[in-house]
Amino acid sequence: MADHNDLGKLGEALAVEYLQKNGYEILETNWVFQKAELDIIAKKENVLVVVEVKTRSTTDFGLPQDFVKPSKIKLLVKAVNEYVIQNNLDFEIRFDIIAVSKASKEFNIEHLIDAFYYF
Repeated sequence: MADHNDLGKLGEALAVEYLQKNGYEILETNWVFQKAELDIIAKKENVLVVVEVKTRSTTDFGLPQDFVKPSKIKLLVKAVNEYVIQNNLDFEIRFDIIAVSKASKEFNIEHLIDAFYYF
């Protein structure tokens, strides 16, 4: 596997651990619908939280969250709509981003709650 894939998987694992420590129930990881992949689907209280994880080895070219583009958001919305239908869910839906960036030998985790809205 390419190094960037390993880094992405590590970032997702760190994000899952972070969410669990903060009271989130992880429902799914890497859930795929058509061309979209939902990195993490979690639940906290009565909110379904869709988490896009962005991991970068450096922030020299921008913050990890800067790489979530409108086309990606559109795919995420389409996928979560399908997930809700398939599972017959009735929850408020929130989209978060967890940005993981490497700083020396440590990883920084930034949780952006309500990172974007959809129509």
